[in-house]
Amino acid sequence: MPHPRPEDSRLEPIAEKIAAGERLTFEDGVTLYRSNDLLFIGYLAHRVRERLHGRQTYFNVNRHINPTNVCVASCKLCAFGRSRNAPGAYTLALEEAFQKAGEGWTEAVTEFHIVGGLHPDLPFQYYVDLLRGLKERFPAVHLKAFTAVEIAYYSHITRLPIREVLERLKEAGLGSLPGGGAEIFAPAVRRVICDHKIGAYTWLKVHRTAHELGLHSNATMLYGHIESAEDRVDHLCQLRQLQDQTRGFLAFIPLAFHPANTALGTKVPWRETTGFTDLKNVAISRLMLDNFPHIKAYWIMMTSRVAQVALRFGADDLDGTVVEEKIYHDAGATTPQAMTRQQIVRLIREAGCEPVERDTLYRPVIRTATTLAVQV
Repeated sequence: MPHPRPEDSRLEPIAEKIAAGERLTFEDGVTLYRSNDLLFIGYLAHRVRERLHGRQTYFNVNRHINPTNVCVASCKLCAFGRSRNAPGAYTLALEEAFQKAGEGWTEAVTEFHIVGGLHPDLPFQYYVDLLRGLKERFPAVHLKAFTAVEIAYYSHITRLPIREVLERLKEAGLGSLPGGGAEIFAPAVRRVICDHKIGAYTWLKVHRTAHELGLHSNATMLYGHIESAEDRVDHLCQLRQLQDQTRGFLAFIPLAFHPANTALGTKVPWRETTGFTDLKNVAISRLMLDNFPHIKAYWIMMTSRVAQVALRFGADDLDGTVVEEKIYHDAGATTPQAMTRQQIVRLIREAGCEPVERDTLYRPVIRTATTLAVQV
């Protein structure tokens, strides 16, 4: 079927590649970012999304747990991390973490999403015991835990290879890795926004190693700060290259920078990203990452309204119920900290899509009348 003609003629050859199922180049990605023909870019992304998933749109019933916000990194983009003696700093004892997990748990919860700061005093055994304790108490819940930044930090404090750190965590119950900490891979940008964090090489190495061990993971990109179009496309291409090699990534999540309460946001009069920018990043991600199964519209970051529209701009996943999200709310996010299963289903259906509840590994979750009654 012939596609409508774009307002931006530079997109015509890209549309022909998409129709033929050809991979887009770095130059194609830059062209997409420099174009303001958002509706046509969204149209192309939606065609790819429908080719992969039809009208199916995924979500899960999950619960976020942040065991500590004490962090040695002091990244300028972060409003979550604290020094150990700063106001608002906290560290959960293991029993407190288990109790908090239980407060947000019902028979419907299929995932605990666990990330935190790089605590200077907590031993690696704390994290091993955290996973083991959660698995003993909630054996059916998948543990998606610890960003590549955290894994590399555990390797640093234990002087163990990254592979051994991951093996020990997997033995304790680790099921997969979240995609945080990637930010933007461009070294010049990282020196400004997160100079204390691992670089792209180590981030990719952690995920490569996880995939080799049979652990799936997600990937992210933080946009809307000082990065260029070229930086964004380079980031996507590096992720695509690793996925060609390992096939271990499940989903990509574009994350908008929230400047409020961050050191980066106080130095320059930052403005939050617009819906136009958010939708463009979702759409271009779908077009560039041809080997990623799923693109998430993370409603916590972009609001439920924009995330709903993103389902027509290439996204096929809304993430989950979340329950008590801290990291982006500390950075000024004004979205709710949780959403019910019924609210997510309504958003998906009103967008003309078919809701599919999944587990972390994108296996369908079949609910009975009993489990539906206890949904969070």
